Amino acid sequence: MASNVETLIRGAVKKGIGKVADFNRKRLPRPTEAHPFLTGIHQPMTEELTIEALRVTGTIPAQLTGRYLRNGPNPAVAPDPASYHWFTGAGMVHGIRIAGGQADWYRNRWVRGAEACAALGEALPPGPREGTNDAPNTNVVGIAGRTFAIVEAGGKPVELDDRLDTIAHNPFDGTLAGAFTAHPHLDPSTGEMHAITYKDDRPDSVWHVVLDQDAQVVRELAIPVRDGPSIHDCAITENYVLVLDLPVTFSMKLLLAGFRFPYAWNTAHPARVGLLPRTGGAEDIVWVPVEPCYVFHPANAYETGDGKVIVDVVVHDTMFARSTRGPDSERSRMERWTIDPAAGTTIRAVVHDHPQEFPRYDERLTTQPYRYVYTVALPDCDTGEMAIADTRLFRHDLAAGTTDARDFGSGRHPGEFVFVPRSTAGAEDDGWLVGLVIDLNDETTELVILNADDFGGPPQAVVHLPHRVPPGFHGNWVPDTALANG
Repeated sequence: MASNVETLIRGAVKKGIGKVADFNRKRLPRPTEAHPFLTGIHQPMTEELTIEALRVTGTIPAQLTGRYLRNGPNPAVAPDPASYHWFTGAGMVHGIRIAGGQADWYRNRWVRGAEACAALGEALPPGPREGTNDAPNTNVVGIAGRTFAIVEAGGKPVELDDRLDTIAHNPFDGTLAGAFTAHPHLDPSTGEMHAITYKDDRPDSVWHVVLDQDAQVVRELAIPVRDGPSIHDCAITENYVLVLDLPVTFSMKLLLAGFRFPYAWNTAHPARVGLLPRTGGAEDIVWVPVEPCYVFHPANAYETGDGKVIVDVVVHDTMFARSTRGPDSERSRMERWTIDPAAGTTIRAVVHDHPQEFPRYDERLTTQPYRYVYTVALPDCDTGEMAIADTRLFRHDLAAGTTDARDFGSGRHPGEFVFVPRSTAGAEDDGWLVGLVIDLNDETTELVILNADDFGGPPQAVVHLPHRVPPGFHGNWVPDTALANG
């Protein structure tokens, strides 16, 4: 942990850099075209809604009792389009409450950071905040009977109540000293959650953070790195945490120029995967090289009997190489990586060679061999920016080596779909796939519930929302059994 003197020096330097960035931000060239992440399908919502007794077609299964939650950027005040990056918008959490075969309500609420509170004329909630990254916009999760909006790069978790109102900025009851992530991973065999985290003003370190079953931090291990890599996600196996140290790194040039998201493709940064023993020290990591690429999201990972590690990932050839407004990618695909720590090699094999993102799987099987991955298709063209999804959802059968596609129809764009099991001990496809589909034909949104074992069949149920929910990032099903006050 940094000394008090180091903390003071770092704070002073950061404040000075911030002043330079603020000055240069005003001098950025005015855009001549509409910002793709502030208009069209991404046009932010301008109010908070509560809609009760939602219209449903089909039959909602009686076993589904809880909330579908989704988080995403939604500026509370109009941002400057010259410097705005999609990843920096204030978070807005959307939720749909389901119980007794009914859709009781939809609610959307800004995460109460400085921007939303100023726009709404409200006092800031209690708890520590850090910089401008104080309204987590990337994921929303249920942990130990509580609900947290979360983000990477140093932003602290924000605790929400069961109706999505902000309770407090809460770094896990004061047990989190440093940064957190948008993607903690639960080990179902231990009840622990593992994360790899980074902080925008600490380019020399990333951290392995572990939460216990009570959402208390029990480990924050610093791992030395170079260049400030942006590590969006990680994966876990029975014995390892996978550290994806890839060539998207902190850019002082972008920060000083005034851009809100100072990370860029860095050809000089070696691409590697670290196999960190889950209870080991930083000196115990085995670093294995991989061909240069970028991964936002892995699916599952597990170990083989001969000591190798298998991880399935959505791979981008490059990322943040051209755009300062949002994610760009020359090409993405689903791959299986076989990491051999003894040989020091990573073998990449293509699972499905079509642009896609947001892989999800049956998380009961985390750290174990598994069969199915569900992803969202992206357009098969080089648009330069990943501003809109395709109209299809993919199901990859890793055992059969096949991919099925479900097309929602023209102008209907799915987001990430999450797998919800019917029971704790059911088969891997014995459950439902739940996610939002935006219909640009009439500016509405549907919560679609599919039967996972009938992927191409009719929806089990559809919950209808009378407005467009902007594409966000990540969502989860939080059953009432996971809520302390459920």
